[in-house]
Amino acid sequence: MRKVLTRFQERGDFHFITFSCYGRRPYFDCISRRECLDLEEELEQTRKRYAFTVSGYVVMPEHVHMLISEPERGNLAAALQVFKQTTARRLKSQNMEAFWQARYYDFNVFTEEKRVEKLRYMHRNPVQR
Repeated sequence: MRKVLTRFQERGDFHFITFSCYGRRPYFDCISRRECLDLEEELEQTRKRYAFTVSGYVVMPEHVHMLISEPERGNLAAALQVFKQTTARRLKSQNMEAFWQARYYDFNVFTEEKRVEKLRYMHRNPVQR
């Protein structure tokens, strides 16, 4: 049985988001410059469309972390769905079952101290690897 996730959105908080490649496969371990630009371009297009702030992000071999505000237009789930769908269309090869794992992890960032902690975590994550 699938666990029901409780999300606390539309409160004006920043959100620390994590989502993974399908099956936690390391699709980004040998990412090309073009693919990286495609990912960044799609993030920017989605940011403009839904009017949210990107405080930081990091692309790891098998997952992505983002620290973003809540969208001014639409909601967070819709913005992430659009981002994941458009990047999957651009980056998915013919032989892939899927590009992204369904769903995402969301942590509300209530304080400036927690926001700085999450940004530091994202900056240090690739270095620690």
